[in-house]
Amino acid sequence: SPPGLLLLTSFLLHVKEDRASPMRLVCDNRLIQKYIVEAKDMEKRVGQCQTLPALSCPAVLPSVDFTFQQWKSKSNETKRREILCDLALLVGAAAGAQGQVSDECGSRQLSQLYRHANSFFLLLQTFSWEAGHWETSCSPHSMEQTHITSIFLTYRQLVQGKLRFFFYDLAKVLCK
Repeated sequence: SPPGLLLLTSFLLHVKEDRASPMRLVCDNRLIQKYIVEAKDMEKRVGQCQTLPALSCPAVLPSVDFTFQQWKSKSNETKRREILCDLALLVGAAAGAQGQVSDECGSRQLSQLYRHANSFFLLLQTFSWEAGHWETSCSPHSMEQTHITSIFLTYRQLVQGKLRFFFYDLAKVLCK
């Protein structure tokens, strides 16, 4: 489908730009740190945009909080699927918010967040330890937000938390 092709092309261009193969992203801790810094920068920049409107159609965002003890008890496949659900909601929230924001600054930041979240989403689909494919019918804990900045906060928390720890766990297995 054309939208799928566009997403794949966007991902490949992003990966080429960063020269980040899936293994390099997992095995080179500097890359995830780079993405954490970028998430913080996007959040800061959107906060500096002029008056951003409240979203008339609330964004459905994942609840990305977790306890380290619970996280450690999950398999890597369970972690991957959970993060995929979180990213799917974030990608949808960013896309939906883009249609509601006319401000150039906010729109530019939402576009960047969309590209980054979608890149992670596509990348994580390449890792799989169990038979079967990722299902779009996952039901993560979610909340509705009308503030655009909440989308950026959630993305930063996801990258700093679940994604960072997931890549750390994968590195122990894949990067010997």
